[in-house]
Amino acid sequence: MKPPPYDTHSHDDPEADDDDLPLGPSKTQRKRESHELQALGETIVGLPKARLDKLALPEPLLDAVMLARKITAHEGRRRQMQYIGKLMRRVDADAIRAVLVVDDDRHRAETAIMHAAERWRDALIAEPGRLTEFVGKYPVAALRNLHPMIRSAATEVSRAQHGRHYRELFRELRDIMSAELGSSDSADDGADNFDD
Repeated sequence: MKPPPYDTHSHDDPEADDDDLPLGPSKTQRKRESHELQALGETIVGLPKARLDKLALPEPLLDAVMLARKITAHEGRRRQMQYIGKLMRRVDADAIRAVLVVDDDRHRAETAIMHAAERWRDALIAEPGRLTEFVGKYPVAALRNLHPMIRSAATEVSRAQHGRHYRELFRELRDIMSAELGSSDSADDGADNFDD
């Protein structure tokens, strides 16, 4: 039987092991990370000012973002976005993503409460007797005088109007639901559990 060929990359050879160790991220991985940072930069450029302020970006990055908002020429904007992508390498991108996720969750919760308040408003106008059900789900509503608001809104609707009382009832229901639910998880549950 022939002996096996000599293995030039023997595991006993420490120099051979050093050659096999990766030297860092591959070119493909670096390129992917660069694209991800640039995409995050695009998201940041598109944020409303109030949300942008919550990110507490370093001044050079914030200045670059504000400038990118003003650039309308395609090539100029592309170059500015590349510059923002480079600046993004110096910040904690994961921390920025975390703030954006929390803001997105809060926005979804607020939207869910608004839709649920609209459904409750319409249900209470159609069937004022459902107020007991609403108070059962949102006990803080017992402290509010909703009967006159529902009557006034129902009067407007009967006249094919959606005026001041209709809007006030919505705002009151939304505020009650927001106060009662508080957290985004509860807000989603409250919106999903509405029964027509």
